[in-house]
Amino acid sequence: MPSFESGVLALTVAACIATLAAPVKADEAVPTSSPRVQAIQKAGVFRVGVLANPPWLVENTSGSGEQWSGPGWTLAKEYARLLGVKLQPVAVSHETKVPVLASNQVDMTVSPLSVTPERLKVIDFITYSATSLCVFGRADNPKVANAKSIDDFNKEGVIVAYYTGGGEEHWVKSRFPNATLRGVSTAGTAAPVEEIMGKRADVTPINRIPWVALNKKVKGLKALPEGNNCQDSKEMGTDIGSAIDKNQPEFLAWLKAVAARMRPELATEESRMIDKM
Repeated sequence: MPSFESGVLALTVAACIATLAAPVKADEAVPTSSPRVQAIQKAGVFRVGVLANPPWLVENTSGSGEQWSGPGWTLAKEYARLLGVKLQPVAVSHETKVPVLASNQVDMTVSPLSVTPERLKVIDFITYSATSLCVFGRADNPKVANAKSIDDFNKEGVIVAYYTGGGEEHWVKSRFPNATLRGVSTAGTAAPVEEIMGKRADVTPINRIPWVALNKKVKGLKALPEGNNCQDSKEMGTDIGSAIDKNQPEFLAWLKAVAARMRPELATEESRMIDKM
């Protein structure tokens, strides 16, 4: 008669075998019927348009180590791996990063692009991140120190500074109709910090990405929304991602599936890039 110990051992071995035999999540099936995939695999390279735009695509100019990093590059490397080809970066500019897709100079632009109605007419996006705004002021300003949400700045007695002609101008005017608005000329910085530090304004908007670096450099500031260093803000949210030319449904669906699976890894990589800024 089998002993208790031998029975336990048998069960343990069976459990281990079952675990090893359990199905492992397979890579997304490459759509080999896609003309784009066929062309990429025939050429043996996946051509991607690159132009540095931290934290999504960061260029290493030190001369040593990998030239590119960031979530956009991480995602591109995974696409190349699954396709079984080499990843080939192709330098693009702000003016050419969209047109190169229609002219077939690249298979994908991985230099991060914000999703706009105009761009959606000519390209398809694979989004994996988003950009948004924070609002900051001096922490020793009672109007800022006592604020619990951005809504608290939409009232009389609050002065909101913004760059005229900037992307935030329309948002500021619609978001703070009851506040006093102070438009200033662009000074080549991410936000009119001088207006805040000089006490000529109470608060001003800034993109969530440069806010992290500014908060490290300039002490005594407070940003809203609070929590996670304002990185979870949804104010003036705009999706960010890579792009391909229109009319490639099978290829697009596959690209999106891979990006969805990698979303946690890409978010971690983005956070790491932001911390280094």
